[in-house]
Amino acid sequence: MRSSSPLGFLLCALLLASFSSASDKQSGTQQSSNLRFTVVKDDNNKPVRNASVVLHPVGKSGKQSRGGYQLKTDNDGKTETEGIPYGPLRIQVLAPGFQTFGDDYEINKPDMEIEIRLKRPKDQLSVYDKPQDKSQSPPAIPPAETKPQ
Repeated sequence: MRSSSPLGFLLCALLLASFSSASDKQSGTQQSSNLRFTVVKDDNNKPVRNASVVLHPVGKSGKQSRGGYQLKTDNDGKTETEGIPYGPLRIQVLAPGFQTFGDDYEINKPDMEIEIRLKRPKDQLSVYDKPQDKSQSPPAIPPAETKPQ
């Protein structure tokens, strides 16, 4: 007695072929990109090591979607990832001693290189700080005249 027939084998092979072609069609519609990041200091073009590069998907309404992905830069200020789906992507970069960077990018190529330039924080102006230069000080208010009574 035979346990398998040629017809059953053929039917099984056709079923497996149809499943694999269906999964190929689904994965073919979702294109993905390989991203390479370089993070440098804006003032001298030197690499920023150990910077956090955070990738957030952006929904159709322009709002940041849940989830995200964090990368860290190496000693050359570089990091990379692959398999990022095409579409809008919000990129944030954080590093101690630098302003936080954030911008939206349209991912639309199989390979993309993105350079991010981090700036140092600017000095903050306070009303409690003494002016450095006399020319910047506010004009002196003359004393009020007193009238004899």
